[in-house]
Amino acid sequence: MDIGVQIIWLFVLAVPIACISWTVTHEEIFREPHEWCVRHSKNDKYILSRKFFYLLTCEYCFSHYVTIAFLILCDYKLLLNDWRGYILAGFSLVFMANIYMSLFALLRQAIKKEKVEIEKIETETDNEKNTINTNKNTFN
Repeated sequence: MDIGVQIIWLFVLAVPIACISWTVTHEEIFREPHEWCVRHSKNDKYILSRKFFYLLTCEYCFSHYVTIAFLILCDYKLLLNDWRGYILAGFSLVFMANIYMSLFALLRQAIKKEKVEIEKIETETDNEKNTINTNKNTFN
């Protein structure tokens, strides 16, 4: 495969990896299994059990598993056509997927901040209107 095509695959293949990793570790649809894994990662008796369940709750850690699945599914190799190409592809995909997830997290945080600021302004405006209406009523 040409190096240009490999780079395009790298950027494109990282998108579903990031999407799946983020969804499983953060979104409401997987809340119950996520909470169950968090509980086990904190409370299990054995360290190996705690670490295993932690790997299912961390988007960075989970992205490694998703990447392995996509490497098998797509037979994607980066730069080299042997087992080393799989290793390079795997770590490169994890890196790119986590850049995408970080950018997504920053975007969501900015949107939440804007919503909070808008709600605060709306509340202040409503309070000012109520104060003005109250003052008008007391003068009438």
